Amino acid sequence: MKHQPLQSITSLPPSPEEERRARMIKYTVMMAIRVACIFALLFAKGWWILVFAAGAVFLPYFAVIVANVGTSRAGGEVERPGGIVPLRPEPFEPEPDRDDETPEAER
Repeated sequence: MKHQPLQSITSLPPSPEEERRARMIKYTVMMAIRVACIFALLFAKGWWILVFAAGAVFLPYFAVIVANVGTSRAGGEVERPGGIVPLRPEPFEPEPDRDDETPEAER
């Protein structure tokens, strides 16, 4: 019978809580950079105003895109144990007929 390879815990995708936490951290960092850009607009002069203004305007868009991108592992899809190899019962073999054999004690 063909045996299925054992499932490794490292091939499993991250739990929904871990994935949500990672996306929230990315979003928070990008929004913190945006707030810094807005604050820097108060003190910037010259062409730096355009750099900080672009950061303040476009960072929310990129933050949402980065936060909503799902993670994918290089390991591929996780296979369900037992769902891949169909199990077939072994053929039934009746026991040999023992009517002609009598125990020695009865002889």
